[in-house]
Amino acid sequence: VAEVEWRKPHWEIAEQHGWIDFQRGSKVAGAGFPFYIGGAAKLQRTLIQFFLDEATENGYTEMQPPYFVNEDSARGTGQIPDKEDMMYVIQRDGFFNIPTAEVPVTNYHRDEIFAESDLPINYTAYTPCWRREAGSYGADVRGLNRLHQFDKVELVKFVHPDTSYDELENLRMNAESLLQKLGLSYRTLLMCTGDMGFTQSKKYDLEVWSIGQQRWLEVSSCSNTEAFQARRAKVRYYPEDSNDTEFVHTLNGSGLALPRIII
Repeated sequence: VAEVEWRKPHWEIAEQHGWIDFQRGSKVAGAGFPFYIGGAAKLQRTLIQFFLDEATENGYTEMQPPYFVNEDSARGTGQIPDKEDMMYVIQRDGFFNIPTAEVPVTNYHRDEIFAESDLPINYTAYTPCWRREAGSYGADVRGLNRLHQFDKVELVKFVHPDTSYDELENLRMNAESLLQKLGLSYRTLLMCTGDMGFTQSKKYDLEVWSIGQQRWLEVSSCSNTEAFQARRAKVRYYPEDSNDTEFVHTLNGSGLALPRIII
């Protein structure tokens, strides 16, 4: 009985300490837009800095991208035509709120050609992310489980096609190392075809155990999209022994996503 009593879900702990204000967030913006107060706000900021510092130590170049993209960028990474219903749209100006930093960072090199010696290129970026989460309801969305606005540090790679699957393993290990340093219990899942988006050729999910809810929560997806995004965005390179361009391979992963780490 004593063991069960201390297993409180995060929303009860947050309310008890005044760390997260869901009601005022709903008043100001709507459900899924909480305020983080005091220690919770500081924890978010500290974790973001930790994730960025670790990424730069692992050879990623930090950037601060735009939080809105145009239709060409959304199409380049495969959000269109696949996830239109999941994105917020600013119709007057033709912008999309980014669902992840993957979108602006991958499109940073849209319509560009690298020398083969330039590869691999690694970027990391912190951004808020916006998702409509249409159709989500019930226990899965309670508290911080599934928000319309959340924070995430993203890892993006532009690599040579011959090395992309090795680079995916490196990407996965970079994300896992954060969980190991935080001392969180996690598992790594190799996703089957039915659980991948149409842009992905291979994908790992990292899930952390939430003792308060007694279930696993996804905190990172690490994916190899091969040349799918590069072909759409026309990101190419010149092989050293050829005058014809070839498409790079792009990879992306969360390193890591908040607020489920907070949970």
